[in-house]
Amino acid sequence: MINHSDLKHLKRCIELAKTALELGDEPFGSVLVSANGDVLVEDHNHVAGGDHTQHPEFALARWAAVNMTPDERGKATVYTSGEHCPMCAAAHGWVGLGRIVYASSSEQLVQWLSEMGVHKSRVRNLPIQEVIRDTAIDGPVPELAEQVRQLHRQFYEKRR
Repeated sequence: MINHSDLKHLKRCIELAKTALELGDEPFGSVLVSANGDVLVEDHNHVAGGDHTQHPEFALARWAAVNMTPDERGKATVYTSGEHCPMCAAAHGWVGLGRIVYASSSEQLVQWLSEMGVHKSRVRNLPIQEVIRDTAIDGPVPELAEQVRQLHRQFYEKRR
């Protein structure tokens, strides 16, 4: 169930996605929040340089592995503008992070990109639950997903 605090963190993820877009990158942003509600680290996409593994969710998982105990990781929440890709979901699972909350789903992203005529990725878009298990997952959030869609539209319109 999405609450006020979740919405606050998801809105920050969308701000980070806007930052990525302003820097010429794909619009994705993520925030890692401790069990007591403290923002621990945040990031946005860095794939414009050609390394398509530079997703914010992956960076947060790596940060958590180095800076948090297993218990702290299990109680933390990852907020993100878009549902984790399979690579990021696997990193989340391997590191043992807790809950995931996302504004827009992979299914929505695939539909939006198809509508825009964007060529399909070589990597399949899978729901997080198809990659990892035993993780609380909430999303998408309809009132925020539209904002994410508009960011993707802006990104791909610039590339035409």
